[in-house]
Amino acid sequence: MRWQKTLQTIDAHCGGEIGRIVTSQVLDIPGATMLERMTHINTVDDSLRRLLTREPRAFSPMTINLLMPPLRPDADAGMIVLQADRAHPMSGSNAMCLTTVLLETGMRPAKEGENIVRLDTPAGLVTARAQMENGRCTRVSLDMTPSFVQELDVGIDTERHGRIKADIAFGGCFYAVIDIDQLGFTIAPENAMHLVNAGTYLKTELESQVPIRHPENPDLNALAYVIFRQKEPDGAYRTCTVLKPGRVDRSACGTGSSAHLATLDARGLAKTGDVFTTRSIIGSEFRVEHKGTTKLASGQHAVLPNITGSAHIYGMTQVALDPTDPYPQGFILGDTWGPYAHELM
Repeated sequence: MRWQKTLQTIDAHCGGEIGRIVTSQVLDIPGATMLERMTHINTVDDSLRRLLTREPRAFSPMTINLLMPPLRPDADAGMIVLQADRAHPMSGSNAMCLTTVLLETGMRPAKEGENIVRLDTPAGLVTARAQMENGRCTRVSLDMTPSFVQELDVGIDTERHGRIKADIAFGGCFYAVIDIDQLGFTIAPENAMHLVNAGTYLKTELESQVPIRHPENPDLNALAYVIFRQKEPDGAYRTCTVLKPGRVDRSACGTGSSAHLATLDARGLAKTGDVFTTRSIIGSEFRVEHKGTTKLASGQHAVLPNITGSAHIYGMTQVALDPTDPYPQGFILGDTWGPYAHELM
């Protein structure tokens, strides 16, 4: 057996969303900050991302997280989120998976009760407060990066769905937040393929028509996802984040919940101290708390979301590359990766 690269991983899920953690030290990504390292992956060398996120070593409903030493002095660990399309600056469900892995495996010392883990992410510092009970991480509460609205009710004309309105908001990455009632169906498991087809199509249309502008970091100027929402009879918000090339988030989506909270704040529908529930397509939930407001250095109004959920470890894997493997960069096919798989081949 002759392997060029061997990586140890721990597999976890949060609310049903898989977050594989690469625990082997990754040394060959240049950059003085996590944002610079993410940008390097996206613009210079994405071979590691392709190796880890695509078939035959991965499958569509999976995210890979690089666990790295922090690059800022106030953090305990660094993370970069890798998905089939690109590296992304932040993910709430994956931060919960990573925190759980650090504490339950002993990579970071844990004590009974509250444990604080500060995560260095390309989006900024995220503080995780994890509750440990009998060696089990029962819940993780994330103080997310400040979240804000770029614009409410952005209208675009589409051939498939007519006139569609979306809120453009940042919750660690940029989202188009769309009320699902504009499309004539609901967020439900039986509509998963409808949601994928509509979400990937609308993301493509929005990317071509709506400029994304982060007020401080131009390297974050990318529309990451479309998230659909609907109000539930019990007051919760059911959400569904669609990821290109074509799948839905199984969790209630931490960064998407943060962006959604920013839109509620901008409309006067949420204030400091309010607590909401976001519910995923499969029924898993996050607790979402409005912890206050702040202003970015640019003067941009932002909210301070806190997202709480739990993650579960389910396996350990060793991923390797045989030097004779004909698919070192991996591949994706539209039968499982969705309608826009051809864009990433």
